[in-house]
Amino acid sequence: MKSKIFSLWARLRSEDGAVTVDWVVLTAAVVAMGAVIGSTIWGDTGGISSRIAEYIGAQSVHTGF
Repeated sequence: MKSKIFSLWARLRSEDGAVTVDWVVLTAAVVAMGAVIGSTIWGDTGGISSRIAEYIGAQSVHTGF
């Protein structure tokens, strides 16, 4: 019984997988920040692009000199 507890304690204190966990957490944070920034930019771009399209559509084209 004592060896099982010691083995469990040694496994919990082991730092072999800590780098993997850090990498996963940092990657998830970068992906989440990208999603938030992308959704913010995407929302603003829709309104601006429609105003640009209206402006260009209202312009007349002169074909002569």
